[in-house]
Amino acid sequence: MKKTTILSLLFLISVSLFSQEKDAAYIRKIYDEALERGESYSMLHYLTKNIGGRLSGSPQAAAAVEWSRQQMMAYGFDTVYLQPVMVPHWVRGNVEVGRIVNSKKLGSMEIPVTALGNSVGTGPEGTLAEIIEVNDFQELAELGEAKIKGKIVFFNRPMDPKLMDTFSAYSGASNQRGSGPTEAAKYGAIGVIVRSLSSFKDQVLHTGSTNYGLNVPKIPAVAITTKDADFLSDLLKDDKGLQFYFETHSEMLEDVLSYNVVGEIKGSTNPEEIIVVGGHLDSWDLSEGAHDDGAGCVQSIEALRLFKALGYRPKRTLRAVMFMNEENGLRGGRKYAELAAQNNEKHIAALESDRGGFLPIGFGITGTKAQQKKMIDWAPLFHPFGLYQFKAGGGGADISPLRTQDVPTIGYIPDSQRYFKYHHTPIDNFEAVNQRELELGAASMAALIYLIDQHGM
Repeated sequence: MKKTTILSLLFLISVSLFSQEKDAAYIRKIYDEALERGESYSMLHYLTKNIGGRLSGSPQAAAAVEWSRQQMMAYGFDTVYLQPVMVPHWVRGNVEVGRIVNSKKLGSMEIPVTALGNSVGTGPEGTLAEIIEVNDFQELAELGEAKIKGKIVFFNRPMDPKLMDTFSAYSGASNQRGSGPTEAAKYGAIGVIVRSLSSFKDQVLHTGSTNYGLNVPKIPAVAITTKDADFLSDLLKDDKGLQFYFETHSEMLEDVLSYNVVGEIKGSTNPEEIIVVGGHLDSWDLSEGAHDDGAGCVQSIEALRLFKALGYRPKRTLRAVMFMNEENGLRGGRKYAELAAQNNEKHIAALESDRGGFLPIGFGITGTKAQQKKMIDWAPLFHPFGLYQFKAGGGGADISPLRTQDVPTIGYIPDSQRYFKYHHTPIDNFEAVNQRELELGAASMAALIYLIDQHGM
């Protein structure tokens, strides 16, 4: 090998080592700032305790829009603005009653229920019928109209407890909630009961969206707890004619105007290149929406605040977005991507936090092989902070529409084992979030943004 070639290789190696040392030192500064003077936890306290649950179209959602706008302005972001978006306005109503009727063993007894998001209500007359238990849509089809018509279908497929990735377990069970009422209505069912989507056997109700299909009757749908689902299933084994009554008053009103909230720090050398980070500002109405997704919102704001606090001047434009209406429509995410295309914006990466404020363990990326390799090669820089899971495949619902514009999407990955205890429940409140874990997550997101800003994607 020629001497000049060896010298060139040695030079490249030394440059690479210097860059890694520089990056490691700055990432350490980011974590130190977040852990010593972080503000994500105090932001979350205000959002959850002063505003509370933020269902799209509600006064609380409107208050959250104004709060996040003012918060980013107070932190001195270069630009803060609103993106108008029309969102669905579903209301739960004040009555949710469930009851087993005339059981052979137990007579009549109350069973707590909660309406699925977007579902129609029963009205004051309620829905009363025999229950037919099924685990999946194939079983539903095999029973057919002859056995389903006029009945209440009970979808009772649990999340697979054997899967270490609880989000995979959730995906494997969620279609019965999302499409179950429509599938049951095709065979003449008059109502639906769904087993709560949870990793735990407990007495906690989980709501979540259902999506009605076209040209199929809209029938009322409720969730029951995992323990009550097991209890009801056991009763049905000995009482095939068991009846159930439930009453709900939910309804879908006219769409209303809401907003995505956008805050930016302008890039110094490549301002036309945008790195976006965000969470969804809306939440379900049963709780304060702390993990889902108050945590993701405050972490996204905090990531940019950390750069301001450290005096960092990004090369590229850093943008924090509080998306509206992820839970029951995804209108905000779609509107953001639509406006990005209209404005010919150049996003080089999109990062989302929507898996709760738990301990950070890594990131997943959907993009080209080269983009995936680049992020995975950064993993050693995060090992001192406990992040080891860097993998291909990831993103989030609100940033997923950007994929049609060839934008790599990255999902922040915290430990998921506890997430589906709180997801869409009345107990997803501020007290369920650990301050250190939340702030470690914000620091991890900021560190990744720093690397993308420095080295591209």
